[in-house]
Amino acid sequence: MKLATDSMVLNNTAPYSHREYLVLAIPLIISGISTPILGAVDTAVVGRIPDPASIGGVSVGAVIFNTMYWLLGFLRVSTSGFTAQAGGANKQSEIILSFLRPMILAILFGFLFIVLQNPILAIALSLIGGSEAVSSFASTYFSIRIWGAPFILLNYVIIGWLIGMGKVRLALTIQIWMNVLNIILDLVFVLGLGMGIKGVAYATLIAEVSAVVLGAWLLYLTNKERLAGIKLSMLLEKEPILKMMKMNRDLVLRTVCLLTMTVIFTSMGAGLGEVTLAANAILLQIHYIIAYLFGGFANASSILVGRAIGGANLFLYKRAFTLSALWGLASAIFLSLSVFIFGNSIIAFFTTIPEVKAVSENYLVWMLVFPILGFWGLQLEGIFSGATEAKSIRDSITLALIVFLIALWFFVPLYQNHGLWISFVVFSLSRSFFLSLFVPKLTREKFSNKN
Repeated sequence: MKLATDSMVLNNTAPYSHREYLVLAIPLIISGISTPILGAVDTAVVGRIPDPASIGGVSVGAVIFNTMYWLLGFLRVSTSGFTAQAGGANKQSEIILSFLRPMILAILFGFLFIVLQNPILAIALSLIGGSEAVSSFASTYFSIRIWGAPFILLNYVIIGWLIGMGKVRLALTIQIWMNVLNIILDLVFVLGLGMGIKGVAYATLIAEVSAVVLGAWLLYLTNKERLAGIKLSMLLEKEPILKMMKMNRDLVLRTVCLLTMTVIFTSMGAGLGEVTLAANAILLQIHYIIAYLFGGFANASSILVGRAIGGANLFLYKRAFTLSALWGLASAIFLSLSVFIFGNSIIAFFTTIPEVKAVSENYLVWMLVFPILGFWGLQLEGIFSGATEAKSIRDSITLALIVFLIALWFFVPLYQNHGLWISFVVFSLSRSFFLSLFVPKLTREKFSNKN
């Protein structure tokens, strides 16, 4: 079977090999991991400034944007799932409508964020806390990057649609372009021109705008015929809009739970001092790189599951579970070993501040534990997203958040920052456990009348 960027051929009998799965997954891994690597470079560049508050400021600013954008993460996730199912069912008009509907939402929410930027910043800083210096750096960073809101949300839709179509190389091209440009501008603006936090923010803004321009151009070139056949009445059909809104509602609630955990984690870390906040920011960057690597396999499985459900292919559906589990576990073991061997060197990449390095190394053990305990939940979210079944994702992460809050209450008073990280990995384990309980129900609902 040849895996082209435009389509995949489903087969009910022939096994979907590990090689074919990797051909699909590896570009998605590279595309996904480029995002946290970008954040890692931002942190590393700012880490050359001899002030821990600057690292904390970028961390707090990143949390604010993660809060905003993760709430709209459904723009990528649901777009990918609906597009994959439309492709599996070979519904040509629905394929392009799966892009246009969320595109409208992306533009509206992006401009809403710009209009409400002042109250968003004020509320976020009051909730997160931190020193006056950290808040000042975070405000500077936020006031520049906020103008990229419509563009980053449009990029979510573009990437989600390309992933759903299996056009992973085009998705990879856009992501690499954005992140390489961002890294180059980071180095030029911060280390070359001495612009500090402003340089990091401007670099990201310029890269985000350029990525959407490139993505829109590529989509137009490859979909002229599909776009010509779309009418306004098709775009406003009630049933698919309601289905999209229902899934998006559940994904928003899922993200609220995830961001509640992240904000609480960052806020409690800020309460332990600037050095601890900076150390936790570095470890979270390592965590994001690990999570996004798993996301590449999850996205590959999401494509297979979406196509399988759209094409009534139970064999491919089951094969997606097997491949996702095997490669997720192998990656978890590899990543834990890598952190064990190279962990101190990785931390040295992020900062040259001795006290921040020492504190980061003290808590590095939790990055050894996270991949093993958290990989399956991340893989399953990809599978459920491909099935456009977000209710189970929402319910499982709600239960995991409750467990996280109980763990905080018990462990933090006893072990301080170690207790905070214990609660974090308990959340990751709970996320995996609870979502796995919904798998039998998913299979029954999607294939109860299919052989």
